[in-house]
Amino acid sequence: MSDPLQDVPPSANLSPAEERFERLRRRVGLVAAPAVLAVLWFLPLPGLSGPARHLFAIVGLALTLWMTEAIPLAATALLAPALCVVAGLGSAREVFKPFADPIIFLFIGSFMMGEAMLKHRLNRRFAFSLLAVPWIGGSPVRLYAGFAAVTALISMWVSNAATTAMMLPIGLSILSELGSHQGLVNYRATPYAAGLMLITAFAASVGGLATPIGTPPNLIGIGAIERILGHPVGFFQWMRLGLPIAILLAVFLVWHFGRHCPFPALSLENHRRWILTQRTNLGPWSRGERGVVGVFVGAVILWTLPGLVAALAPDEVAGPAGRWLSTRLPESIVGLLAASALFLLPADRGGEARALDWKDAAGIDWGTILLFAGGMTLGELMFSTGLARWIGEGLAGIFHSHSLVGLTLLFTGVGILVSETTTNTASATMVVPIAIAVSQAAGVDPLKPALATCLGCSMGFLLPVSTGPNAMAYGTGCIPLRTMMRHGIWLDLVGWGIITGTVLLLGPSTAATRP
Repeated sequence: MSDPLQDVPPSANLSPAEERFERLRRRVGLVAAPAVLAVLWFLPLPGLSGPARHLFAIVGLALTLWMTEAIPLAATALLAPALCVVAGLGSAREVFKPFADPIIFLFIGSFMMGEAMLKHRLNRRFAFSLLAVPWIGGSPVRLYAGFAAVTALISMWVSNAATTAMMLPIGLSILSELGSHQGLVNYRATPYAAGLMLITAFAASVGGLATPIGTPPNLIGIGAIERILGHPVGFFQWMRLGLPIAILLAVFLVWHFGRHCPFPALSLENHRRWILTQRTNLGPWSRGERGVVGVFVGAVILWTLPGLVAALAPDEVAGPAGRWLSTRLPESIVGLLAASALFLLPADRGGEARALDWKDAAGIDWGTILLFAGGMTLGELMFSTGLARWIGEGLAGIFHSHSLVGLTLLFTGVGILVSETTTNTASATMVVPIAIAVSQAAGVDPLKPALATCLGCSMGFLLPVSTGPNAMAYGTGCIPLRTMMRHGIWLDLVGWGIITGTVLLLGPSTAATRP
């Protein structure tokens, strides 16, 4: 996502020692990646088929290249699927099918709306309106808190990718204005910029835990539990678990980033007059601004409508209406319709200029889109080749977990681990049935391990390919990969503990609900 100010790469603030380390890391990656590929390709692994072993090797290569950034991340996302075709894991049409997944078009539509906001400087209006709220604009930490709360609340009813697409342009505009006022030309290289982008992406994923409709893995897990165990999980029964977890994780996010990503010597209270003056100087709304806001509000309404119908309408109405909305107006189509409307709406009284031109739209971050699509490709292949099942069953055997606590702890961790290399939706599809089967084989009530696993599948925060919000935030250029990994590992670990403890303490059991 571009910005009116000059883009400054995250490496601009690196010391000479850090720059040497970055060069060394990339050189090591160029050597280590093919070595990992060769070792895993020929290493005999019991219980793993030939295609699954070859995919394991390619995934190892991709992860090594992604973590060392030896080549651009988007280039790795294209290389790995190409190697899968060469390895005979599927035809080019089959392997590259995720590159046309509907969520990719949600990315495209959302990014284009973000570009329109930047073009018409709506980002400045949103930024100064938010900063002018006395409590939120009082300090950087409270700005973190306000941003996390708003993002998580929206994400309870809208997909985390759509929520992130709404909030990132506002966050970037706030950083731009604060940075320019503080004389920070390269504001994107500051720790606070990385913190605000990461707290937006992470809060979007965290908020989705609170309701069954907040993120697809929740519905997948609920469906698997009902199908395999015959135990329905109601809307508010899920919220009894998900909402406390989301609140605890959001509080941790604010505390963590407030401590580790401060804005240097900034007191927003001292700049309140400047903030109010700048908001006044924006003047009346232009025709282009009104058009872009209308499109944005329309998209938000359509994105939130299925959740509102499911929560408020009677069951006999919610079912058919929800199915109609999900079939005719899925989030990806809403995003594309909104982006297309921007090319039609006039931006001036003469009607010659449009709210968005292709020259502006072509500037979206296509590399991030390719990056996420490549991760989805590897995730689907892990499922179809049996690699994910082999990993889950192998971990259960290694740790010899046979108790309720042990299995809940183990499969929550497995859900988090698998979600780092594939989409959350694919992770839930793969891991929740495995958790149920292993628990049943161990003579343990499988409901709590299954619920915890499902929640864990939304906790991939380590890499840009782990979730759509991660990829979008990385695409802003504010976050070096190692910064995302350093903060993401903490959230993964804390989330692992909070999910396991909450499910064990508050989660239902099948025995308690039998007639």
